[in-house]
Amino acid sequence: MDIRLKKLAETVVHYSLDVKPGEKVLIQGLNISDFDILSPFMDEVYKAGGQVFIHTTNYRTNRKMMLMGTEEQFKLDAKLKLNQVKEMDAVLVILGEDNASEYADIPAEKRGVYRQAYKAVSDEQLKKKWVLFNYPTKAYAQLAGMSTDAYADFLYETCTMDYSNMSKAMTALVDLMDKTQNVRIVAPNTDLRFSIKDMKSIKCDGKINLPDGEVFTAPIKDSVSGTITFNTRSMYSGQTFNYIQLTFENGKIVSCESDNKEQLEALLNTDDGARYIGEFAIGVNPFINRIMNDIGFDEKINGSIHFALGEAYEEADNGNKSAIHWDIVLLMKPEFGGGEIYFDDVLISKDGRFVVDTLFGLNPENLL
Repeated sequence: MDIRLKKLAETVVHYSLDVKPGEKVLIQGLNISDFDILSPFMDEVYKAGGQVFIHTTNYRTNRKMMLMGTEEQFKLDAKLKLNQVKEMDAVLVILGEDNASEYADIPAEKRGVYRQAYKAVSDEQLKKKWVLFNYPTKAYAQLAGMSTDAYADFLYETCTMDYSNMSKAMTALVDLMDKTQNVRIVAPNTDLRFSIKDMKSIKCDGKINLPDGEVFTAPIKDSVSGTITFNTRSMYSGQTFNYIQLTFENGKIVSCESDNKEQLEALLNTDDGARYIGEFAIGVNPFINRIMNDIGFDEKINGSIHFALGEAYEEADNGNKSAIHWDIVLLMKPEFGGGEIYFDDVLISKDGRFVVDTLFGLNPENLL
């Protein structure tokens, strides 16, 4: 066994999930069925006095179900899975994709029906203690443009860093966001304004996603106005978008552009909530300095922000409901065109670095 996998299991079970005696833990292996991968996580749950439940699946199997299954079948299967999740205290999700585009040829309508059927399962999972992370695979390494070994080294380093130290430094940003009413984002072909007045801000410090490192909230639903042009590749439900520009009026997307516009329009038409923002976040992880083409990493890049189209999280709920939650990243470092973040007309970040004294501790050199 790779000793780093054992260390990751220790971090996930004892820090991220903080499993207590008697707690029921569901381990979901998505394209993961190898006993040697699941075993260290099972060991740590049992050491903590918890109970282990296993569910594994395969992306090709899921694809065939989406293509050939009926809405009735999806709803019944979702009902069974929902009943299982309701019994759990914690959910541990291990992703192991071997083809990041496995769902690319599924018609948008089919994907929408499938997402709607399983939404209750996702919602219930969010009520539990949960954590999600990648197992290093060749597919993830290819997306990042890295060798398999280099990707594994990078993943283990970022997933087992000292998140307690980062958590302390995040407190100042949480406090400032909680006091802020209006936000403005300025970058190339971007000028976006919105309000976060009275919206709660949440620090993500290794308790949910690994790697982690962001502070998020949600804009007042109808307050978003202006245009944003994203400068990173985004993947969602098997579709790839190399360019996305969105224009908002009264919170709603009224026009869009993309190199994959037909699929973008299809996603925005999933339901009414898909054209509104459910999350705004600032990334601060000091170890993540490059595009990985994986949202689990890219949304944590220091010097980045991201917005999620669709469903808002319960912890920072602006009332937006949707079957989708699609995170899209804007990098604000000089090499990507730069950018500025204003809180109540005060510049707090320029070109990816915090420029106010209270937030200096979140600049990368102070977290390494």
